[in-house]
Amino acid sequence: MKAYSTDFREKIVKAYEQGNTSVRKVAYRFDVSKSFVQKLLEMKKTEGHVEPRKQGGGMKSELDFHQIELVEMVEKYPDATLSEYCEYWGQSYDMWVSTSAMCRALQRQNLTQKKRRYAVAKAPRKEFKS
Repeated sequence: MKAYSTDFREKIVKAYEQGNTSVRKVAYRFDVSKSFVQKLLEMKKTEGHVEPRKQGGGMKSELDFHQIELVEMVEKYPDATLSEYCEYWGQSYDMWVSTSAMCRALQRQNLTQKKRRYAVAKAPRKEFKS
């Protein structure tokens, strides 16, 4: 959801400060929640403005801080599976991660995860006749 504009926020604060009214009545008048009005009033008092703060921001994985180690691990064990990578990572760095976390970390660095099976790759191809 997009943040309310600064003008709208200022109107809410101004309406509360102008009259002898309650937070609930101001919230009802502008069709916002009571807690939003309370947060605006607190923000105006502490920060001196009612501009919206930056929204979002995802959580960083612990693996994001170990990019070099991930590359070295994949170079050292190019044919390992995600489970084997997770086991190696847990034993080497004492940091246990899930296979999905390992997969996302490898994808962010464009490191391959698809492994060719040597038996399948070396086997002669069969031709099918119709």
